[in-house]
Amino acid sequence: MRLQTTIRRSAGFTLIEAVMVMVITGILAAIVAVFINKPVEGYVDAVRRAELTDAADVALRRLTRDIHLALPNSLRVTSSGGAHYIEFIITSAGGRYRDPADGSTGGDFLSFSSAADTSFDVLGTMPANPAIAANDWVVVYNLGPGYEPANGYDCSGACNRAQISSISGNTITLSSNPFAAQSPPLPSPSSRFQVVPDGTRAVTFACPSGTAGNLTRYWNYGFNTSQATPPAGGSSAILAAGATCNVEYAANATGRNGLLYIALTLSSGGESATLFQQIHVDNAP
Repeated sequence: MRLQTTIRRSAGFTLIEAVMVMVITGILAAIVAVFINKPVEGYVDAVRRAELTDAADVALRRLTRDIHLALPNSLRVTSSGGAHYIEFIITSAGGRYRDPADGSTGGDFLSFSSAADTSFDVLGTMPANPAIAANDWVVVYNLGPGYEPANGYDCSGACNRAQISSISGNTITLSSNPFAAQSPPLPSPSSRFQVVPDGTRAVTFACPSGTAGNLTRYWNYGFNTSQATPPAGGSSAILAAGATCNVEYAANATGRNGLLYIALTLSSGGESATLFQQIHVDNAP
């Protein structure tokens, strides 16, 4: 009997082959990284810039919306401690009060002579969205700081701002009548009034002017005769982080209209985005 011997070779890689595969793989990976790295970095940077642009746009839209509700001649701008402060009294509604000069022969007139007369009729439909509520404030013919008593910020003496006690139909009753203490009386030439919501009252936007910081909104802190930087009390919320601003305000750019200019820059991760906004301010009382 003949014995047959079968020799089997082991299958697999030798150490040299494995090393060569690793070296070649590393070279290919390095080549791919060189060509892929820049596009990936560019994409990440573009996404970051887009996020910054969106955040700046949202912040400026909020600021613009609020300023369009500002009580005429109440917007004031100052710089202090490395930040810009934009303050104004915000309104929620408005209308026309009954006045002898409007041709009415009856009804409840808003009195500018009798402190005991604290009620008046609203002409036309009462505002409904939002509705006028008790504790809100009625302001008539606001001319702003320096024109007391026609200054909604200052009620240390006679002023043009009165708090609402109650509402019945189209009749508003005030807790007191400061208009009767004005000397001389300052009724609105068009019998107009604005309503300031008690839950908001004055609003301040604070934005750093040098080192980047937070763009912050303050509200419901009351009415300050002198502009506070920042205001104390009330509520606050951060609208954007990493912000710097450049702010300019022309109070009478076109006679009865102001123009607020804002350049808002947001920075993050070495990237930045700057948006510019010009906001029309209605100062016709």
